[in-house]
Amino acid sequence: MLQIPSPHAIAAIIVTISMFIAFARAKLSTEIVSLMTIAVIAVGLYFFPLPDSQPTEGLALAFSGFGHYALITICALMIMGRGLVVTGALEPVARVLERVFKFNLQLGLLLSLVMALCLSMVVNDTPVLVLLLPIFVSLAARGAMPASKTLIPLNAAVLIGGMGTTIGTSTNLLVVSIARDLGMPHMNVFHFTPIVLMAALVALPYLWLVMPRLLRDNRVADVAEKRRFHARLRLGEDSILTGQELSTVIRRLPSDLEFHEAPMGPLQPQQRLAISGTHEALEEAMRTLKGEIAPAWVIDRIRQQSSETGSDINVVEVSVTADSRLIGRTLPSSGVADLYGVAVLGIHRPHTLLGERDQYSEGGDLRISEGDVMLVMGLLPAIEEFARADSLLILAGKLEMPRRSKAVLAGGIMLGSVGLASIGLLPIAISALAGAILMFVTGCVRFDRVGRALSAKVIVLVAASIALGRLVLESGAADWLGQTLSLGLQFLPPAAVLAAIMLFVTVLTNFASNATAATVGTPIAFSIAEKLGLPAEPLILAVLFGCNLCYATPIAYQTNMLIMAEGSYEFRDYIRTGVPLVLLMVTTLSVLLVSTYSM
Repeated sequence: MLQIPSPHAIAAIIVTISMFIAFARAKLSTEIVSLMTIAVIAVGLYFFPLPDSQPTEGLALAFSGFGHYALITICALMIMGRGLVVTGALEPVARVLERVFKFNLQLGLLLSLVMALCLSMVVNDTPVLVLLLPIFVSLAARGAMPASKTLIPLNAAVLIGGMGTTIGTSTNLLVVSIARDLGMPHMNVFHFTPIVLMAALVALPYLWLVMPRLLRDNRVADVAEKRRFHARLRLGEDSILTGQELSTVIRRLPSDLEFHEAPMGPLQPQQRLAISGTHEALEEAMRTLKGEIAPAWVIDRIRQQSSETGSDINVVEVSVTADSRLIGRTLPSSGVADLYGVAVLGIHRPHTLLGERDQYSEGGDLRISEGDVMLVMGLLPAIEEFARADSLLILAGKLEMPRRSKAVLAGGIMLGSVGLASIGLLPIAISALAGAILMFVTGCVRFDRVGRALSAKVIVLVAASIALGRLVLESGAADWLGQTLSLGLQFLPPAAVLAAIMLFVTVLTNFASNATAATVGTPIAFSIAEKLGLPAEPLILAVLFGCNLCYATPIAYQTNMLIMAEGSYEFRDYIRTGVPLVLLMVTTLSVLLVSTYSM
């Protein structure tokens, strides 16, 4: 007979539903809803404590998320990801994938999804996503698919792959160990892999073709990204263009890079080529052609000063005002590098026709005019002095150049941290925290810039979800829901029983936690199997699969929260894309389990 839920269980269910509705309606920000949820739990448990507990214990439960290992892990992983970005450690990998995406966007996305799915079968989900996340953010910045359209599908592929083996996630190990304690036979690493692979084949077209179309392009439009800068590229002694025709290598360069007055015949070292393109295109041209768009000596001086002072190298856009002494001069005749120790990488002219010959000197250099926007590289104090002395207006926003001297170090720290967690030598929380500390100690990430790596929205959301998960478990709400489920399943066919168990566990894992879903769902599934005379293994697997179907909310799993800030996602983005995937996977996995076990 079904028991009436306790007042605390009823309150826990009401708080959970209210939090879900508030997130879905999106009238209040994620941070406000999360903090209100924590406040309601704290105040409620202080005045109405759980049985056999003190009011202060309720406060500890409400605020336990801020000191929880899951939150510490997520923050540490975000810091390590920041280290990879600011040092440019993943640029080589990003450039390889960029070529695939340039060849065909859909092919690039498909390859990425398959790669993520396969990796997460043998490596824990979180390290896989931590490695891939900065790469796809970098790809979006290079003009591939927007991060907001790739990160949720990528995360879903990682989660699907993670459910494919007993070592794919810690939750899988938990379910298998609980089942073994209940009398189930041992499951080897690939025991249920064929079932997951067949379900993945069904889900892959949705991840690849449908899910990106359900997501908005959340990129913030930036006028500066559209600016094209005119520059002079000086070929180095080891340039791949030396002795070759320009046409032989032009296909290897960015599509938005343009050559003006391309020379005839083989090119020679130190030859200067007039080019134009975005800042990213100019950087790629220098890398590919082994040339410079500013005097090498001043760039070397800037790097040396950066190394000696520990200051970041910045790239800033400055606008030429009517009072500037630079008007009518060219960059070589302006003496900017000698006077201020900064390098002007290029000039953008938004207001006049560049084809007029009187705008160029006899050497072919562009004469500076009022309203021009110059792309300036250097240490920030030197750039500010340059702008002040020459009547220039610094435009909003600046770009910090990657500290490439520490790229190998940052990559080594990340691989070491991920490797230790992957082989089970250290928990992911410990290895991630150690990696974050090493990023600080070695200077890959600086203490004064750590705020750029962390997201306040993610932090309070994690804290609120942990507190709510504990409330659902300790109030008895999870047990009551399980009892209610078991009473109604006796009238259903085997496939519906499996689907119902999977959906029940999926709801728990999306609103409480994977561990809660595993610890509550596994004994319930074993009990239902005994009562209904069904084989226990498919029901236990239904619980295991349900624990991994955490696509529908950002609070369901830590990887969901890791992508939230980078993709500029809202709660409804997860609902819109995740609910159809959950239904698709539940249906497919239920049918496969019934056919596999001949139920």
